[in-house]
Amino acid sequence: MTDPADQPRQRRAWILVGPTAAGKTAVSNELARRLGADVLSADSMLVYRGLDIGTAKPTRDEQQGLVLHGIDLAAPDERFSVGAWLAAAKKAFDSAEAAGRDLVVAGGTGLYINALLRGLDSPPADMEILRPQIQARFEAGGVDALRAYAEQLSPGSVETLADPDNPRRLTRLIEKLSADPASSAGRIACHGHILAGLQVEPKILEIRIIRRIEKMFADGLLDEVASLRHRYPAFSETAGQGIGYAEAMAVLDGRMTREEAATRIALRTRHLAKRQRTWFRHQLEVDWVAGPEDARDVPRAADQVLEVWKRHGKTPVSV
Repeated sequence: MTDPADQPRQRRAWILVGPTAAGKTAVSNELARRLGADVLSADSMLVYRGLDIGTAKPTRDEQQGLVLHGIDLAAPDERFSVGAWLAAAKKAFDSAEAAGRDLVVAGGTGLYINALLRGLDSPPADMEILRPQIQARFEAGGVDALRAYAEQLSPGSVETLADPDNPRRLTRLIEKLSADPASSAGRIACHGHILAGLQVEPKILEIRIIRRIEKMFADGLLDEVASLRHRYPAFSETAGQGIGYAEAMAVLDGRMTREEAATRIALRTRHLAKRQRTWFRHQLEVDWVAGPEDARDVPRAADQVLEVWKRHGKTPVSV
């Protein structure tokens, strides 16, 4: 019989989630400084090197004095998977543990948070039977039929997809849900453990989105994209469809005006925030606090997140 003392200790982390533009970066950095902890980004766009302005990636000044993990992991023309991020997360935990520091995980990418808490789903089984059935649904009802079926298997699951109108991604989601019955019917990723989350009133979020877009263009988004395209003529699907980047390319190609691009970016950002909120509501148990209204309000938001963490403790992870 194995001595329980010889079993590896389950790792735990301080986790902060929330929709885009809620202030997670500023608050998590503030908390990491207070706690002397490392930070792990759980944002699927921050993994790309050079995609800085459009992703609101922390600047060098904002990173000062911090150890950040999960950013700048891939070139814009490389495909990057959830498994690759999970491997990077394990290295982040190894690094923080070796240095005797805690890890603050902050982000809004549901697939990353889900993988961190539950691990990767097992490979789909009986695909010879399942795939023709999925194809028949698609031929009969299009992407609407696939979305409806995925929601039937697991409410809120479609909201985890970067592109919920993509039939290939919907098919893959259905395969995963069908192969893992425990993941369907409303399974909660962190059942029994409560995370901290930042939420923002719609009116404040709208103002913040507009300001972010203005800052993106003022800081040189178009120049950044032009330079990146010179170095990487073909972006990966995810990088190329990133909010702000697809629109910047359209402006550079003469397919959109700058004003049209700004309007489109705002619309996509609002939709993303809505999808993220839906996913958090269905898949996580979250104790919500109000996100910071501005830079001066960050310490207040950090105080409230810290109180949530003190009440509920660290969250177990699967790395």
